[in-house]
This record gives sequence, C-alpha cells and structure tokens, in this order.
Amino acid sequence: MRLILMLTIVILNVGCDQVSKSWVREKVTYYERIPLIGEQMILTKVENTGAFLSLGSKLQDNLRPILLLWLPGIALITILGVVWFQKGIDPGILLGTYFMVGGGIGNLIDRWRFNSVTDFLHIDLGFAQTGIFNLADVSIMIGAGCVVVFSLIHNRKNKDSDSSEITPTADPE
Repeated sequence: MRLILMLTIVILNVGCDQVSKSWVREKVTYYERIPLIGEQMILTKVENTGAFLSLGSKLQDNLRPILLLWLPGIALITILGVVWFQKGIDPGILLGTYFMVGGGIGNLIDRWRFNSVTDFLHIDLGFAQTGIFNLADVSIMIGAGCVVVFSLIHNRKNKDSDSSEITPTADPE
C-alpha cells in the first residue's frame, strides 16, 4: 500500500508539472503577460537556468549540472530510500515528502532535457509577491509545509505522551 501511495503521489505531481510546462512552452511566448486573476496572478514564460529565484544561474557551465542536476538527483534518491526503509514515519510527513520528491523530479526532468526549468506563474498581491514559479515548485512548497506541520504535531504528541508518563515524586522532607 505504501508503494502504491508513493508512486501515485509522485507520478501525479510529476505529470501535472510536465503537462503544464509543455502547454506553456507551446502556447506562451517568452515574457508574454496573460492575466489569470486580474493583475494578481499572471501567466508568463521564462526559462530559469538556476535554482530557486535563479540562484546559481551564473555558475560555470561545467559546474551547474553537478550542483543543480546531479546533487539534487542523489538527494532525492537518498530521501526516498530513507523514507522507504524507515518505519514509523508519520503519514503526514510521508505525504509531504512524496510531494517534495515529485516536485523535485519534475524540475530535474526539465534540467535534464532543456538545461533550464520552465517557470510561468507570478502572484502579486500588492503587499507581497512571488518570483515566477511552476507547479513543481508548488508541490515542493506544499510538501515542505506538510512536513513542517506534521512534524510539529508529531513532536507535540510525543512530548505530551512523554510528560504524561512522568509521575511526581513525594518530597522526602
């Protein structure tokens, strides 16, 4: 059951990401601005040769694949191995991990095929705005949020159960 859940979540995340990026690559021209929700959510197309917020885009061409393709690929395989073989992981933490892995794989596919990642969504709420991102990034953020929230809940439960096992002792005086 765990394998089916993992594969389903990862494949759905990768599939949605790749389909959306393929559509954007075919239908949207570079830097075109298409309002989706007024000026608050804009569809546009850029290619990001770096990582989050273009970090690493200025790296040397021979160093960029190592730092942005191979190391993250090894990290994703390692994370999957850890959660696969580790027993007793909170299901919410597993869910978040699968989302992050799916998003990571989606972006790695782009790096492998195009040497860049297609980003296409921008949110501007006036008081706050995002960089341009894609659905893989959304998966990673949802996954990270799940891991943080469920870790806090899990730690709180453990702390509460540990404190309930402590019995007060009488003062010897």
